[in-house]
Amino acid sequence: MSSTEELLKRLGVSIDTETLRLALTHRSYAYENGGIPTNERLEFLGDSILGFSVTDSLYRDNPGLPEGELAKRRSAVVSTRALAGIGRDLGIGEFIYLGQGERLTQGKNKASILADTMEALIGATYLSNDIETARQLVMRLVGPLLRDAAALGAGTDWKTSMQELAASRQLGSIYYAVEGSGPDHARTFEAVLQIAGTAYGKGAGHSKKEAEQEAAADAWRTLNKKAGANGLTTPDSKADAPTDSARSA
Repeated sequence: MSSTEELLKRLGVSIDTETLRLALTHRSYAYENGGIPTNERLEFLGDSILGFSVTDSLYRDNPGLPEGELAKRRSAVVSTRALAGIGRDLGIGEFIYLGQGERLTQGKNKASILADTMEALIGATYLSNDIETARQLVMRLVGPLLRDAAALGAGTDWKTSMQELAASRQLGSIYYAVEGSGPDHARTFEAVLQIAGTAYGKGAGHSKKEAEQEAAADAWRTLNKKAGANGLTTPDSKADAPTDSARSA
């Protein structure tokens, strides 16, 4: 079985070869190969299909929920973190065409790249089939998340939650050390979250905000893992368990 056949088997759809390759072509690879087309247009298309499919499901399945709560749940399900988690579960990273720089920095595991590729694959499914096939793919992918949407949608962003966690434990002030690298068209950033000179979390992304959010998420998990190991009670408040209810820019 070829690698593309394996990918399509995991997705449970058929996508023509040319469209599938386009959906997997990251801009870093496109730049290093003469400026060939990237998956960004497909990503744009898939994002719209994803958003509509999730909105339609939430609206029909929750007749008593007000608009504000529906919006929170939708934001949680279509967030970068949620989509990246789906991508990791499917092993999408191993199929993405990445430039050398992204390969060296483990771009196949970056949340932004995984989430964008998932959206591109949704768009590719629509173009190779029809809207119903694409909608069914979306529902297979996000179905488990929709069942947990009430909890997912309640969280705040990781940076805010990390700030609150640090304050509650009197750890001191948080500082993000951020460094950028790469050409302007494919700029990447790496962030390290430090408290009192000690590094607690690292993150990467295509913007400072995204890198800082990833670093905050990593630090939050690190601190709560240490708390569990020391026999401390991990907070169970909404603010202490964020889910990136808004997509990182």
